[in-house]
Amino acid sequence: MKWMTWWLLCWLFQSFDINQTKPEQSIGECCESNQQSPRPKQSHAQFCTVEVNNIFNQKQTKKGYHNKGKDNDTIRAVKCLEQVLEETEVNETALISAGHLVALLHKPQRPFRGLNIHASKSKAMLDKTFTNSTVSVQLPGELNVGWNNTIVFCMITSPETNWTTWGASDLYEGRLVGLSVRGKNITGLQERVNITMTLTMGINETQKPTCEFFNFTIRNFSSNGCLTLWERDESQITCSCDHLTYFGVLLVDAILPPTDLKILTLITQIGCSLSLFALVITVLLFISNRKIRADVSMRVHINLTIALILLNLHFLPSQSVAAQSSSGLCIYMALALHYSLLATFSWMALEGFHIYLLLVRVFNIYVRRYLLKLSLVGWGIPAVIVSLVVIIDRGTYGRVFLDLSNSNSNAICYIVNNTVKMVTTVGVFCLVFAFNIIMLGVTVRRVVSFRQRKEFGQSDSDRAKRDICTLLGVTILLGITWGLVFFSFGYLTIPGLYVFCILNSLQGFFIFLWFLMSLRKTGNSVKTSRETPSTNS
Repeated sequence: MKWMTWWLLCWLFQSFDINQTKPEQSIGECCESNQQSPRPKQSHAQFCTVEVNNIFNQKQTKKGYHNKGKDNDTIRAVKCLEQVLEETEVNETALISAGHLVALLHKPQRPFRGLNIHASKSKAMLDKTFTNSTVSVQLPGELNVGWNNTIVFCMITSPETNWTTWGASDLYEGRLVGLSVRGKNITGLQERVNITMTLTMGINETQKPTCEFFNFTIRNFSSNGCLTLWERDESQITCSCDHLTYFGVLLVDAILPPTDLKILTLITQIGCSLSLFALVITVLLFISNRKIRADVSMRVHINLTIALILLNLHFLPSQSVAAQSSSGLCIYMALALHYSLLATFSWMALEGFHIYLLLVRVFNIYVRRYLLKLSLVGWGIPAVIVSLVVIIDRGTYGRVFLDLSNSNSNAICYIVNNTVKMVTTVGVFCLVFAFNIIMLGVTVRRVVSFRQRKEFGQSDSDRAKRDICTLLGVTILLGITWGLVFFSFGYLTIPGLYVFCILNSLQGFFIFLWFLMSLRKTGNSVKTSRETPSTNS
């Protein structure tokens, strides 16, 4: 009899364990029942919220354990809960909370002119703040929410959860703030949504917070459309975004301290101003000297000079234009800056091609209408790229905040879309840099081979000075110093950026010096040619 009792208890225990519903299965049932029932009741939404909370409880990190497949359940659960909350029937306002989650549903009963929501870990209210409130949301009237739309606010606070599968290595306080409107896909707002969070934990000097949203399609965070309004030592951070979804504050490594950023900005402005002045003098000297104008190589150099003039001319006032309210002027400035930068890269590459003809092919290098063809490539290809960008999406150009943690003070007019920026500038430069590095190697090899030939009346020191000047000049013309940005990482980040800014902002000035040396060389050769006949006579 005792044996039968133990057997029955074991059978009941196993049956209970087998038939027990897992949270992942329950949330799946939530989604299915939500699709079957057009407007589920609040009790169903409460049940689903509890199940999502249970999933977060299960997915908390324990002793470094990490299972990517299992942790993805939280992403599916949050997306499912969003759909359930949007379809939930409410009269006007409803509060739903469970553990890590708190949700507020609101259906406007009168014309919508905006809404304020205040929330803590377990409580949320409309238009009224309360003692332990840590998050406040300002929704603009531009949402144009009607009586048949439900505004959904859902906040998740789970610092113990492993957020790496969400693409966030360090999500501040494990907090996500979700915003959505039933029946609407809200994007491209002119009046931004502002989410202000109280910073209850200190932020290290080596870190800075950035506002980002979670993209459920690619399952990763992105900062597109979001601005981070925060300065160090402030107790609050505001995320200003032009769309609705789930938002969070990510702690990332601070690339530059504010002091270094100001110094680098000042160095760049001084260097570019000096270069602009020197480049204009270079063009005037070129125009006034007939013998220089006849030199094909110098005519190639002068095109690079003009491209750099355009680049500096549009870069220097870009920050001032971005601070103004005129969006049309900023778009023009961004477009012109993009074009002049691409033109600079193109003429750097053509400098490399010209060196290839002079040093590699040497013979049979005559090209019919050579300068015209170079000009079509140097000025035409950048025009084609910029035109395609404008045709596809004019909104690609606009104000870009250089430092997301200090958006009020560092903005220029440039490319807003990161993908376009990477492909049309970084991608193009990588190709140009790789080609020109090869051409620099060819130049070095030729200089070494020339040194083996002893020239009459010239000492080794004179030849060394000439060779060094030649290599430095070619390095500047090919834009090799731009490649220093590839070495600005890790411990080299700050020193590398200082060297990068100094050398590249002064590129125009260095070209001016190269031009003066060329003028001196030309004058000496003319003087020698005039003296030679009198000597022979």
